Amino acid sequence: MLRSAVVFLSAAFMFAGPAEANKVFVTNERSNNVTVLDSQSWEVIATFPAGNRPRGITISPDGKELYVCASDDDTVRVFDPETYQELHTLPSGPDPELFALDPSGNPLYVANEDDNLVTVVDVKTRQVLAEIPVGVEPEGVAVSPDAKTIINTSETTNMAHFINASTYEIVHNVRVDQRPRYAEFTADGKKLYVSSEIGGTVSVIDLTAPEPAIAKKIGFAVPGILPEWLQPVGVKATKDGSRVFVALGPANRVAVIDASRDEVLDYLLVGQRVWQMAFTPGEEFLITTNGNSNDVSVIDVKEETVIQSVQVGEQPWGVVVAPN
Repeated sequence: MLRSAVVFLSAAFMFAGPAEANKVFVTNERSNNVTVLDSQSWEVIATFPAGNRPRGITISPDGKELYVCASDDDTVRVFDPETYQELHTLPSGPDPELFALDPSGNPLYVANEDDNLVTVVDVKTRQVLAEIPVGVEPEGVAVSPDAKTIINTSETTNMAHFINASTYEIVHNVRVDQRPRYAEFTADGKKLYVSSEIGGTVSVIDLTAPEPAIAKKIGFAVPGILPEWLQPVGVKATKDGSRVFVALGPANRVAVIDASRDEVLDYLLVGQRVWQMAFTPGEEFLITTNGNSNDVSVIDVKEETVIQSVQVGEQPWGVVVAPN
């Protein structure tokens, strides 16, 4: 079943239940800024410059530092999420695109596409702790819930690299389909989802065995959409382990997956070239960045329905929501 995007109605929020307002930060890679939204009103409350070609974005667990990959500046810019002032920069290696924070908030793991490295940065001392050689064109980065394993996906090598967080050594390589983009652990650490943009699949990697292995590959099919347009990119799994959402790029859809069976339940129509996604802290909503329509879509997670779109900057790429 295909659900169309719904023009927002104020009534949609009257029945959504109480939720604390949070700031939503969206990087706009062409307009070189960050748009800030309010997660209750969904209004734009601020816009601030973020360097040249801002893409990956994350926030510290305490909500006091906002990190932005300024890809064309070859640096990570750190901002105050309240004042939007730049606090300092962090060394990142060339062309940082995606990164991930350790669950404790330190260190930061940065993928350097041009140098085939993952750079490990201490966010307190602002020093590089290590540079980890990985496959060609590293892209996605994820940290396991227990913080013991770092995942990096290499677009040209077509692998998910499993890196020991203590020794910084690759301990396993799992070959996936062409051009892996994003990696997402389940909250219990038992599965890893890796999207392959050109391969058109999401690999489900079982982490309960002695060595990680692909248990299943999820494919996608939308009536009227060419198969080559079904390009999985961003992936987000709910904390309760019931659902996985997959952004399908130029297909302008988000796939809803039953995580108990790893089967597609539905496709939600969002904006054009949907790329990355982020939950609000209570997972009431999922926000998607839509690069070609210059907007974000807001999905009601419980109802699995698109309830609103909001115009932001030019070519929105990354998104993160401030913690409570």
